[in-house]
Amino acid sequence: MRQREFGNTGLRVSVLGLGAGQVGAESLDDREAGRLLNRALDLGVTLIDTARGYGLSEERIGRHLAGRRDGFVLSTKGGYGVEGMDDWTPGAIRHGIERALRTMRTDRIDLFHLHSCPPDTLRRDDLLAELDRAREAGLIRVAAYSGENGALAWAAESGRFGSLETSVNVADQWSLHHVLPGAAARGLGVIAKRPIANAAWQFSRRPVGQYAEVYWERLQALNLDPGGLDWSEFALRFSAFAPGVSSAIVGTARVENLERNAATVERGPLPAGVLAQVEAAWAQQGGGWGGEV
Repeated sequence: MRQREFGNTGLRVSVLGLGAGQVGAESLDDREAGRLLNRALDLGVTLIDTARGYGLSEERIGRHLAGRRDGFVLSTKGGYGVEGMDDWTPGAIRHGIERALRTMRTDRIDLFHLHSCPPDTLRRDDLLAELDRAREAGLIRVAAYSGENGALAWAAESGRFGSLETSVNVADQWSLHHVLPGAAARGLGVIAKRPIANAAWQFSRRPVGQYAEVYWERLQALNLDPGGLDWSEFALRFSAFAPGVSSAIVGTARVENLERNAATVERGPLPAGVLAQVEAAWAQQGGGWGGEV
């Protein structure tokens, strides 16, 4: 699988990463979770992205991949949900990192993201200093931020982070146009989440109250033509090869989906004509949309 430099961090990541949220579902058989994680590495996936809030995900990564730890870049998120600690405090960050290290059976976290905290929280010197201490102690390699819109833009320009994670897809291009060019110029690694736009195209009617509803609305307005491609391939190739993106993470609980995604990114960028109509549709209809939080 294609590998890319992850900004100026010294890390390299695969064009396709594994979003490990579904790996943490209790409904997923543990043996299947282990099979999925190991198959990802066998396919050349070298970025696995998880979070404190993803159920059993961190624990399963540690148990199933401890023996292959040097084969992938490990990304997680925190700042919240630590017993006995208020959210978004230095203690929550410190103890959250320590817990994640134990849970994932590793001596370092490559990318540690503050997870979608609001701008005022993100700017706090005590939280940023705690990330600096963790990095200086070798507990994390890169301090990162995962989020959208104004908070993301501040993180990209602040000089305090080496990596960003944000939504990049055919229906969500705010970060792509407003943040990623500057992030690339500053040498930041970028993880694109939601690259297949929550598969919003699969609904014939508005999926009211569902995760895909906003993207469904946008796709109706954009009226995109995938140019004869399957919608999933169309969307993933757009995101994975968008300018400034280091790796696009896709979550799945099924090995066959993982293998299909790996084959998809091997086909490279979208044809120029297909890409041009996506860009034109966004400029005409969606240029003012913010990133979907």
